[in-house]
Parts: sequence; structure tokens; C-alpha cells
Amino acid sequence: MSRFTFRLPDIGEGIAEAEIVAWHVQIGDVVSEDGRLADVMTDKATVEMESPVAGRVVELAGEVGDRIAIGSALVVIETDGEVAEAAPAPVSAPVTEPVRPPTPKPTPAPAPVAAPPPPAPIPAAPSARVLASPAVRARAYDLGIDLAQVQPGPEGRVRHGDLDQFIAYNAGGFAPAGARRADETIKVIGLRRRIAENMAASKRNIPHFSYVEEIDVTELERVRAELNTAHGARGKLTLLPFVITAICRAVPDFPMINARYDDEAGVVTRYGAVHMGLATQTPGGLMVPVIRDAQDRNLWQLAREIGRLADAARNGSIAASELSGSSLTVTSLGPLGGVATTPVINRPEVAIIGPNRIIERPMFVPDGHGGERLAKRKLMNLSISCDHRVVDGWDAASFVQALRRMFEAPSLLLV
Repeated sequence: MSRFTFRLPDIGEGIAEAEIVAWHVQIGDVVSEDGRLADVMTDKATVEMESPVAGRVVELAGEVGDRIAIGSALVVIETDGEVAEAAPAPVSAPVTEPVRPPTPKPTPAPAPVAAPPPPAPIPAAPSARVLASPAVRARAYDLGIDLAQVQPGPEGRVRHGDLDQFIAYNAGGFAPAGARRADETIKVIGLRRRIAENMAASKRNIPHFSYVEEIDVTELERVRAELNTAHGARGKLTLLPFVITAICRAVPDFPMINARYDDEAGVVTRYGAVHMGLATQTPGGLMVPVIRDAQDRNLWQLAREIGRLADAARNGSIAASELSGSSLTVTSLGPLGGVATTPVINRPEVAIIGPNRIIERPMFVPDGHGGERLAKRKLMNLSISCDHRVVDGWDAASFVQALRRMFEAPSLLLV
């Protein structure tokens, strides 16, 4: 019998350490050659570690969430024969699901200390003197209502309608506010840890400022609906392809917006191409897939790429190369967009743009005769957050005004 130490190999991204995000073996397990040992996560991908030998696991490097250095022991395996320990070799490629967050084993929570329940009325037995049907009595009991407190109808009998009036008058005060859940303790690992670290670094290092403008998108929405009706076979156009098209048209005049800032080197790189990051909510957390050379795509090409990247991010099949290299990010909550947002910059970029929810409101518009008339219009607030070390407020406001002109005259986007 001999022991083989499997050391964390060089994953080939110039990294010094990786995080353990999942164990596929435990101490005492028998593992086959090429059997799965663990998943480790770098800044760019989740990589699966496989055993080069067969044997029994006798030591593990740590727990899920721990970080270990390249070249350090990950797993010790007891084998039947003599096995020479090889130097760690670079891993050829990440697994095909590089960003799927693992499901950590739940950490047992301490037993809760018994405490009195929150105050809530105790269901009282319906008074026998109150006239009511069995169904009304059962409903009152379930709701915790004493029928003696309910005003009966003209005939002296409490009916369902009388219960409804009692409930409305008391504004639900007789019932508990909601169900109680058990406390949970969840370890912050993997993708969620990366999100936490990136957001904290962004807010800690970047002096953010935000600018919000109201835009009349009535004509833009009319054009979008007409294009979807006339060219529905090519796919459905949401607002996002129009937003990206407008951004690509505007950034040549505002190169400071489409840029990345290396604050350690003190260098700003202004990009000629627009590599558009798409803030995307997934089951594991926020990801930012990238549309390469967005300026070279038309509306339908953008729509298809947005759909493809969003689906790949959500089902875990997106490649690591599609999650890096953005020069500017757009973030949209769709129907949950809210009135206005102040998004956090995707560091080391210097700006992030957020369209908000479209609402209909009355607005004064020209009547064509030198006056004004009141009309129902579709309005949307557009938010931008910028790095004030690189972008001045005047530049951010001027950039958004350029977008506004295109949104309010959508023919400019189609020429």
C-alpha cells in the first residue's frame, strides 16, 4: 500500500489559488481512476478535478468554501501499488458548465431556543346562542373569529356575508400576519461569493454618481410593435436591442463611456468596439455575459444573441470566455424595472446603463399649431452610473441626451 497526494494543478489562468465549491468524495470513499474528486472555482470558471489513480480517499484539503493555493495538496489517496507522485500539470480546459453554482451541503443550524409565539388571537369556540349554519361556524373557527362578535343579519342569523363585513371592518387584525419559517445558515461560496466580492470592491474603489433622465418612448414602442408584426418570423424584439443599438451609435462621440480603468496602473483604455455586458439574473446569482462587437449586429441579431447568452447563463452551459472582456454593461429588470435605479458599475468598467419600467402618463405635447395638447404617452426613465474619476457629470448627461434623441426619434436607429 502507498499514498498518492493529488495536488491542485495550475489551471492555466495565471491564478495563485482556487476555491473549493463542491466535494464529490468523502474520507473513506473508493475512487476509480479518472473519477471525480472536487470542483474548484477561479475568477473565470468552475473546473472539475479528476483522480489520476484508483484507491481509497484518506485525506481532504478542506471544506467547501475554503481556498487553497496552486500546488498544494487537495486529496490524499491510498493505493494498492506504488505510485509516483507527479508534478501538478495544467488543466486543459474547464468543464462545459463553468459557472453553475454547486449546491452546498446545508450547515446544521443550532436548535432554536423555545420562545413564546408571536401574539395572535386564539380561535374561540363559536357561541351556542348565535344562529349560524355549520359551514359559517366552521369558517369562523378556522379564521379565529368569535361569532358572538359578528353583527348578524336582520333575521338574527350570521351568514357568510356578515363574516365578510366583519373581516373587512377589522382589516384582517384577527389573523396572524404570516407563516413562520425556520432560521437558515447558508455559507457564502462560489458564484455568490464572487458577486459579493466584486460588488464590494466596486463600491469601495469607485466614486459612483448616477444620472436619470425621463424619455418619451411612445414612438419607439410603436415602431417596435410594427417591426414585430411585420417581421415576427425573425424573432421578437424587446426594448433591449434598441437600447444597445442606441448606445453603439452614441459611444463614438463619448469614448470615455466605453472604457475600462486600471486604477493600479493608472491607465484608462477606451475601446473602439462595444463589447456589451448584459447583467443577467440566474438561479445562482448575477452574471454578466458579453455580446462581442455589438456595434456590428442589427436589431434581430442582437435579440438572438441576448436570448442565447441569457439562456446559457441560466442553464449553466455558458463558456467562461463569454463572461469576461465587457467594455460597458447594460442592466434591465424588465417588468420589475422600477421608477429609477442606481446600478453598481461592473468594475473595471467606468459606466453602467439601466432602462427602467415603461409607464403611461398624461403629458403636454405640441398640437401642430404652435400650442400644446394633453396626450397619453409612454415614458421611461433611463439611469446611468459612472466612475467619477474618469467620467464627468457633463459627459454622462450629454451621453444620455444623445440616447434620448434617438429613442424619441427612432428613425435615427433604423437609418
